[in-house]
Amino acid sequence: MSTGTSTGGTRDTRRGGTGAGTYAPAPGGAPLLRMIGAQTAFETKLLLRNGEQLLLTVIIPSLLLALFSTVDVVDTGTDKAVDFLAPGVLALAVMSTAFTGQAIATGFERRYGVLKRLAVSPLPRWALMTAKTLSVLVTEVLQIVLLTVIAFALGWSPQGNPLAVLPLLVLGTAAFSGLGLLMAGTLRAEATLAAANLVFLLLLVGGGVIVPLDEFPDAARSVLGLLPISALSDGLREILQHGAAMPWGDLGILAVWAAVGLGAAGALFRWE
Repeated sequence: MSTGTSTGGTRDTRRGGTGAGTYAPAPGGAPLLRMIGAQTAFETKLLLRNGEQLLLTVIIPSLLLALFSTVDVVDTGTDKAVDFLAPGVLALAVMSTAFTGQAIATGFERRYGVLKRLAVSPLPRWALMTAKTLSVLVTEVLQIVLLTVIAFALGWSPQGNPLAVLPLLVLGTAAFSGLGLLMAGTLRAEATLAAANLVFLLLLVGGGVIVPLDEFPDAARSVLGLLPISALSDGLREILQHGAAMPWGDLGILAVWAAVGLGAAGALFRWE
């Protein structure tokens, strides 16, 4: 019998036909960047195929922008309501994806044992969280493009440098992602579902998205202004409505929330 064949007539897959355990191709995980890219694509497809997530992240912000821009319900203090509403709805879109959607999806992945199985795969745990964050960013880009098109169709006239909003969006995403992962990694899936939706509704009303913070009492306004949704929506308005260079105060609030949220999620997140 030759060294290139086995007794069953099948080809020997060993390199050179000698030595034990030298099989080709060599076993092992794919390169790290390729694994992160594949997981990012997978997470994004799951998000875009989920009807409930699309309702939360795309349809609701779009309807709110169109409705309150065309129906005189809330006094925004501007000639065109869309000039006030567009930055706030962009902030809402970031929160709906990075916080609410991610918290609910990750919470149920944890409950069903998906995270437990992924944690023992060749993909490192930090790389899995990186892939989830990148998936959130991809979804946000699609949201922002759609909402911007709708806002322009409604007569939006943005001011300032559009590139100046990038630090706000990045820090806002980091802050909400940290809070969402913290909730998903510490609460039961059912509690995460209820709490994430409740927080979404409360911040929609009291975060300066639709109703200006000036409409609230002074004591409440000072507290609400420290929330991440308020800092993000106000910061976006400073640039896109008033033409400011960079709202450093709002940027600082988001940086603190991002550090606290991501730090707490990293320390307290339970994979099962």
